[in-house]
Amino acid sequence: MTKSNTATMPPVKKREIFGWAMFDFANSSYTTVVITAIYSVFFVQYIVPEGSTLRDSYWSIAMICSTVLALVLSPLVGAICDFSGYKKRYLLGTTLICSIATAMLLTVEPGMVWWGIFLLTISNAAFMLSESLCASFLSELATKDNMGLISGLGWGIGYFGGLASLITVMLIVTTKAWEDVVLYIQQNQWAMVATGLFFLLSALPTFLLVRERAKPKAEGASLGTLWKAGLRSMSESLSFVKQHQVLFQFFIAFTVYMAGMDVVIKFVGIYATDELKFNPTEIISMFLILQFSAAGGAVLFGWLETRLGPKLAVLYTLLLWMVGTLSVIFLGPLSSLIGAAPKATFLGIALIAGTAIGATQSTSRAVVGLLAPVENAAQVFGFWGMFGRLATILGMSYGFVSDFLDSRRLALLVVLGFFAVGALLLLRIPFHKVGQDKGRVST
Repeated sequence: MTKSNTATMPPVKKREIFGWAMFDFANSSYTTVVITAIYSVFFVQYIVPEGSTLRDSYWSIAMICSTVLALVLSPLVGAICDFSGYKKRYLLGTTLICSIATAMLLTVEPGMVWWGIFLLTISNAAFMLSESLCASFLSELATKDNMGLISGLGWGIGYFGGLASLITVMLIVTTKAWEDVVLYIQQNQWAMVATGLFFLLSALPTFLLVRERAKPKAEGASLGTLWKAGLRSMSESLSFVKQHQVLFQFFIAFTVYMAGMDVVIKFVGIYATDELKFNPTEIISMFLILQFSAAGGAVLFGWLETRLGPKLAVLYTLLLWMVGTLSVIFLGPLSSLIGAAPKATFLGIALIAGTAIGATQSTSRAVVGLLAPVENAAQVFGFWGMFGRLATILGMSYGFVSDFLDSRRLALLVVLGFFAVGALLLLRIPFHKVGQDKGRVST
């Protein structure tokens, strides 16, 4: 393993941190519009044939297929980046693929379920890989003292990107179109083109401002050589992670509780529309609330992480998740108790959940940044992406369970279990044994 080059790296400038955070701004448009708020609902209601008993299952299949693809490639891409030193090049490639595949959702017509699943697989896999590649820059741009703050800043700015993309979509998908099926379908299709362009254009500051700091381990190596090196490095990576027991234990806990959060992210729009009869305007209003609360949660818990430590910070976010999930399960009795309409109560719960979304993702990424040796940052963050993908596969069991039970509400018990078990696993991790010396972790 080569020695770290951090000693010869140029100082980090504020504009680089801004440029890095802007990628969170850019890619949040994809996950907010396509996965969470707009296209998920459109896919289940208009692309899946009417009367199908597999509405949620089809969406779960799309998420699982994309996740399996990203799962296979995540550690490989991370290892290749560590070897070649050209992380920006691969980040640009995944950004272009995601943007183009998203824009191509324009071509998906009602009934074309498998074509839609194919494009979602490509776009979502590229999105997930780009997320891991972007995260791998964190260890180069931050120190252990400000890791949580900078990670929180990125997530916070990211949710404003989601907000901006939602406003853009509001200008395309009008409330009036809801009464005209043909117009509504066309507007949703063109909204995907706008989202692809938003992602690509908003990511430009990242490629213009962030410096490529990693040193290539093989100057001028061919792509074939890099892939072989990546495969060889990948075969050694699991044993490397296992040698860092605290990091490995965290990844296991992370997988379980992130499974619960992935269900919320990928099904909340569907749940609100089909179960609570939210109209398009109400859906967008709900997600505006989520974006603001998520941005605040990311920054707040990034600040708290520096004072409470990573373990307590993540645990507090999981407590918020459990409270929010229980509140939705018992939404009827809770609404009666406080004297509010179910929709209003659900929006209040969304405010809590939004805070937890930003906080959980931000603090978890900061923990990985603290535990990752600098010279293996891309490799470790590749594994962060891999375990995150495992979480998605685990969480997408929700779609099959809800179709089997014919009840999305009862299926939320599975989600509650993910958060509870994840919290218990996290409690057992001895974070106090972690020591860090120039980016190396000893356990």
